[in-house]
Amino acid sequence: MSGEFLYTDSSSNAHFDDSDNCPECGGDSIITDDVHGELLCQDCGYILQNRMIDTGAEWSAFTHKESQAKSRVGSPMTETLHDRGLTTNIHWKDADAHGQPLSPRKKETMKRLRTWQQRVRISKAGERNLRLALSEVNRMSSALALPEQVTEMASVIYRKALKDDLVQGRSIEGVACGCLYIACRKQNIPRSLDEFDQVARVDRNEIARTYRCLVAEQNLEMEPVDPRQFVPRFCSELETSRPVQRKAVDILEDAAEAGLTSGKSPTGLAGAAIYIAAILCEDRCTQSEIASVAQVTEVTIRKRYQEQLEVVDEIEA
Repeated sequence: MSGEFLYTDSSSNAHFDDSDNCPECGGDSIITDDVHGELLCQDCGYILQNRMIDTGAEWSAFTHKESQAKSRVGSPMTETLHDRGLTTNIHWKDADAHGQPLSPRKKETMKRLRTWQQRVRISKAGERNLRLALSEVNRMSSALALPEQVTEMASVIYRKALKDDLVQGRSIEGVACGCLYIACRKQNIPRSLDEFDQVARVDRNEIARTYRCLVAEQNLEMEPVDPRQFVPRFCSELETSRPVQRKAVDILEDAAEAGLTSGKSPTGLAGAAIYIAAILCEDRCTQSEIASVAQVTEVTIRKRYQEQLEVVDEIEA
C-alpha cells in the first residue's frame, strides 16, 4: 500500500473529521487538502473523503477594500457592544441607493427615523449603563494595547456581574476596570494594577476592592501572577540584550524555588532580576531606569535585589 493513493467511493455518505483514525493503516495523521477538496491520511496517503464542499466565499478579493465591497454580511457578533452588534444603523447621508439627494420631505422622514432608531437601541437604563461600561472597557483596553480576546472576556465578565447585581452600589468605571484586570489575569497578559491606575478613572484602591469582590462573588479561580511574564516587556522597553532576558528568567525560577517570590510584587521581582542579570551580562541598567519601567520605587528594586543575591551566589558557586 505504500506510495498508492486509494479513493473512497464518492457516493458514500460517511463523514470523517480530523479526529478520526485512518481505516487503512489506523494512523491518526488526518489532514485536509483545501486545494483539491480532500481529506487524507498523511501516513499512507489513503483518501477518506473527496469532493468536499468549500464553505468559503465564491468571490475573490485581493485588497481589504474589495473584500468590504463584495461581502454581503455585516460584522460578526461581539460582546464588546451592548447590543452585540446586531442593531441596524441608518446612514447619515441624505441620499438614495443611486447617490441622488433626497427631497426635503424625505430628509425630515429620515431624520425622525434616526432619532427613533437611537431611542429604540437604548431604551432602558440598564442598556445605557451597559453601553457606558463596555465603552470604558474598550477605551482602557485600547490605552493598554490589550488583545481583542481580553476585551471580549472582560465584556462577558461584566455582563455576568450585571446579571448578578454586583454593579449596584459601585461605580461603573471601577467594575469595568476590575473586569478587565481579571481578563488580563485569566489570559496571562502581564499588566499590573499601577498600569490600570494610569488609564482608569478611579483610584487604585477602588480597582483592588472591586477585583476582590468580583473574584469572591463569581467564584473565580485566580492563579498568582508569574513575575517572569513581565521580563520580556521590561527588557524590550529597556532595550537590553537577549542574554539579559534569559538570565533574568533563570534568576526568577531559582528565586521561586527558594520561596523568595511569595507575597511580593511581581513587577518588583522582575525588575530586580533584570538589574542583576544586566550586571552579570555587563549590560548595565540603572535602578532608576528599571524602576521607571516597572513602575515601582528604587527602594523596592534594592530590597528585591538584596534578597535575590543569595540565589545568584549559589548559581555562581
